[in-house]
Amino acid sequence: MLNLQIPHATTVSALRARIRSWRDDRLSIGFVPTMGALHDGHISLVRLAKAHCDRVVASVFVNPRQFAEGEDLDAYPRTMLEDSEKLTLAKCDLIFLPDVAEMYPEGYSANISMKGAAVGLESVARPHFFDGVATVVAKLFNQVRPDMAFFGEKDYQQLMVIRQMVRDLNFGIDIIGGETMRERDGLAMSSRNVYLSADDRARAARLNVILKEFAAALSAGTPADQAQKAAMASATAAFDAVDYVEARCAATLEALPSGPIDRDARVLAAVRLGSTRLIDNMAAKRPS
Repeated sequence: MLNLQIPHATTVSALRARIRSWRDDRLSIGFVPTMGALHDGHISLVRLAKAHCDRVVASVFVNPRQFAEGEDLDAYPRTMLEDSEKLTLAKCDLIFLPDVAEMYPEGYSANISMKGAAVGLESVARPHFFDGVATVVAKLFNQVRPDMAFFGEKDYQQLMVIRQMVRDLNFGIDIIGGETMRERDGLAMSSRNVYLSADDRARAARLNVILKEFAAALSAGTPADQAQKAAMASATAAFDAVDYVEARCAATLEALPSGPIDRDARVLAAVRLGSTRLIDNMAAKRPS
C-alpha cells in the first residue's frame, strides 16, 4: 500500500464519507478525472478547479475498458508517488484511487454506448474507446457527485462526448474545458510522450505546425477540402502514419462542407511515430 501524505480514498464508501462532510458544510466540489502519469496539463486542470470550487477531488484510475486488445494497458505509465506529490503542491483536497475490482466488481455488465460527437475521428481507429470513457466517467460522476468537472481540450472529441453524455443523461454537472498545455516547441503535453525516442520527439513538434497552418488557412477563407488536403499531405510527409487530419464544426464535431467555413471550426489530428500515437487539435475561426 502506498504511503501517501495527501488525503486519499480507495473505496466508494470512503470517498462518499469525505464528500458528505463537505456537503454538510455547503462546500462546492470540483472533479478532475485522470489516468495518472500526471503532467502540467493535468495539474492546470486541478488549479482551474481550485479557482472555481471549494474542494477538489482528482481520481487516478487506468481504465481497462477504454483499451483495446494490443493497446498499451499494461505499459501505460503508473507513477502514483510522483502524482501525489504534484497533486499536493496543486492543493488538491482528495485523491480517489479505486482498483479495477472497486470500479468493475464481479458480475458487472453495464455499458454506455455513445453516438453523436463520438462518431468518426478517434472512433474509427479505436471503436471501443468512447464507450469505455463514457462508462467510467459516468460511474465516477455518480461516485463523486461533483458540481463541476474539468477536462483538457487536448482530448477535444472526448470533451465533446462527455458534454453530450452529461446533457443526454441529465447529470446536472458543469463541464469545464481547460486549454491544451504545450511544451516549448508546441507539442501537446501527454503522458504517452515518454514513449518517444529522441529522434521521434524532435519530429513530433511538427504536428503543432501543421495544425496551425491548417487552422490559419481555414480562417483566411481557404475552402475546407483544399486546406484539409494540404494538411494531410504535410502530415503524411512528417509522420510514420496518419489516422486522420480533419476540420469539424467546433460546437458539434459535425463534418463541414467543402467550401470556406461558415462557422467556428476545430482542426483535429492523430498521427503515429513508431508505436506512439499523438493527438492534437486547434481552433479555427470563421473568416470575418
